[in-house]
Amino acid sequence: MPEDLDTMLSVRCPLCLERVEVPLDPGARARCARCERPILLDRPLKVAQEDFDATVLGAPVPVLVDFFAEWCGPCKWVAPLVDEIARDYAGRVLVAKVDTDQAPAVAERYAIRSVPTLILFEGGEERARSVGLEPEKLHDMVRRAADGDG
Repeated sequence: MPEDLDTMLSVRCPLCLERVEVPLDPGARARCARCERPILLDRPLKVAQEDFDATVLGAPVPVLVDFFAEWCGPCKWVAPLVDEIARDYAGRVLVAKVDTDQAPAVAERYAIRSVPTLILFEGGEERARSVGLEPEKLHDMVRRAADGDG
């Protein structure tokens, strides 16, 4: 868990799209300053192409990014696992989802050739990758990042 629970994360509100700073502390009950909608970090956060660098690469904690497509059957199979990881590691690891059809430049930048592809970022750098449904590998990647075992 981050040493300082007052650590802030820059995200975009899913309702009004306002960029807001929210605390990583899962108990903080963060809300959008503009529309008052809760910003929930115990579930995957949708990240758009224009927000990727600020939200993912600029995060003060490890970030697991699920690169997916709405039409992808295997992406739907991995979704409950990604939801579980977001819930279990809230405050220690941010979980984000990027729709590769809506963010083609980000998908190209990280050489996403098939979905689902899950990449773990730490300090703005790719640290680990899982392609397809690899539950054990995914859990190990996230556990190691959350525990600081890189």
